[in-house]
Amino acid sequence: MPVGRLIWAVCAAQSVAQLGAFAVPALLPTFIDLWRLSNTEAGWLTGIYYAGYTLSVPVLVSLTDRIDPKRIYLAATALTTFAMLGYGWLADGFWSALFFRTLMGVGWAGTYMPGLKALSDWVEGPRQSRAVAAHAAAVGISGALSFAVAGIVAAALGWRAALAVGGLGAGLALLIMALMLPARAPRPRAPGDAALLDFRPVLANRSALAYSLGYMVHTWEMSALRGWVVTFLTYVAARGGDSLLIAPTLVASLIGLFGTGASVVGNECARRLGRRRLIFWVMAASIVMAALIGFTAALPYWVVTLLAFVYAGLIWADSASLTAGSTGSAKPDQRGATLAVHTTLGYLGGFFGPLLFGVVLDLAGGESLLGWGLAFGHLALVLLVGPLALILLNPADLPGDRPARSVRGR
Repeated sequence: MPVGRLIWAVCAAQSVAQLGAFAVPALLPTFIDLWRLSNTEAGWLTGIYYAGYTLSVPVLVSLTDRIDPKRIYLAATALTTFAMLGYGWLADGFWSALFFRTLMGVGWAGTYMPGLKALSDWVEGPRQSRAVAAHAAAVGISGALSFAVAGIVAAALGWRAALAVGGLGAGLALLIMALMLPARAPRPRAPGDAALLDFRPVLANRSALAYSLGYMVHTWEMSALRGWVVTFLTYVAARGGDSLLIAPTLVASLIGLFGTGASVVGNECARRLGRRRLIFWVMAASIVMAALIGFTAALPYWVVTLLAFVYAGLIWADSASLTAGSTGSAKPDQRGATLAVHTTLGYLGGFFGPLLFGVVLDLAGGESLLGWGLAFGHLALVLLVGPLALILLNPADLPGDRPARSVRGR
């Protein structure tokens, strides 16, 4: 199959697979009211998706070095279809919703990085960075649209139908990959290969590890924003009594689309300016925004919405650059294991981000100016890990990147 068609097929499948990914965060105010959830419980309901992902992804992605990623992908999208439809048909409270939300995370673990692994196995060299960015864009655009889709469908047909749409999307992804992705025989195992879950060679790769640690705190921050932005903007609108020309769910979708564009542009800037340099300064700016944005809840809705766009642009600007950096730093025979470490660290952050956000919000007394300020403020502290990893581990630039001076000045 021509490389361009393969990239299109994988990106199309990832797009529809992600169509219901953020239906739960989009409808979180509904679930808080319907099931009388605390902010901590709401944080669990958002974050458990990433916990399911984190617990299963080391095995599933590492297996892509041993067996055809296509087989893992098809099984995972089948599980996602079941989980989304199960949530839509059967969830009636916190615990049942938590169960199906966990299964969604496990399904995405076998979909996201195995799909990327299948793509990167076929696309090598300088073109690989752009293929990874296209993959990230496809996932980002669909994830962003999932907020609006959930809001529109829930308003017309109810929240259960909104979850069912996500299940249908995952089923369509299964069909696309079954028909379009070529099967690939696994690479024969060499005598010196590491054991399946032996990640020591990957952790010894300082360049890949630096990008993966950056990805961990990036995903911590991004998942917290995705999980809570609708609830945050709903609070801002109610506090100020503003009329909503644009609903919070639509704002969340537009923010995601804007962020996806920032991710692609960020990767191109990394190629021209230096990957380490771009990531370092983007994270520094994001730290400042995280420390401030929660305290802007007293401002008019439209002002906070504009600030949320700026913040999202900073969060997403280094997303594809981090993943491409880790992928490009991996040894070819360790790419699956490297992606397993990368995505495990990333989604570990994705689990803790929205959960601790809700915990801090509860500890601060609930939804208030101080509560939102402290909840967002904890992200600024966590994000310091990213620049420190770049300074201490000094990762390499990739083929096609413009060489940049070390962030340590060497």
